[in-house]
Amino acid sequence: MTKRATSKYKINRRLGENLWGRPKSPLNKRQYGPGQHGQRRKKPSDYGTQLAAKQKLKGYYGNITERQFRKAYAEASRRRGDTSENLVGLLERRLDAVVYRMKFAPTVFAARQMVSHGHVQVNGQRVTIASYQVKDGDVIALKEKARAMALVLEAAESPERDIPDYLDVDVKKAAGKFVRAPKLADVPYPVRMEPNLVVEFYSR
Repeated sequence: MTKRATSKYKINRRLGENLWGRPKSPLNKRQYGPGQHGQRRKKPSDYGTQLAAKQKLKGYYGNITERQFRKAYAEASRRRGDTSENLVGLLERRLDAVVYRMKFAPTVFAARQMVSHGHVQVNGQRVTIASYQVKDGDVIALKEKARAMALVLEAAESPERDIPDYLDVDVKKAAGKFVRAPKLADVPYPVRMEPNLVVEFYSR
């Protein structure tokens, strides 16, 4: 379950971007931050820019905890290759992110809830851990009862987003295969993500 106690869209206004590209975002009506001081603007420092990049990327994946995000960064930096690309690959391997990408849920928050409630299977086995790391070739599917849920049908028919190339999905069967970990350029973010600034933030 998500730990967000307040409106998930507040992060949109705080960061000044429509993170998920949804028409319901209040940022579409109010182009400034929340609260009485939300309309004040000042040029951010390098630290502020890096922090905003981190908050944006962390918030996009359902506002995962700082501990989880830092753990993902540590694993990304330990692996060979570009750390920022590794970080994106690890975040996209999260089971809740994969369920969201496959259009089994309308939001990443709903995807996390579906996983925690036991509606999702990986290779035929029920998995209830949203941060579970999906491997190349894994088959992700919804349990039969979950396929008729209103939010699942809504997500499948939504024109808001497309299924990316690194997933092979059969929408009618509510099942799909995780083909490979994507590069940053492959991920259909509605806004510009800068994982390189996240790496700089943690490298300070």
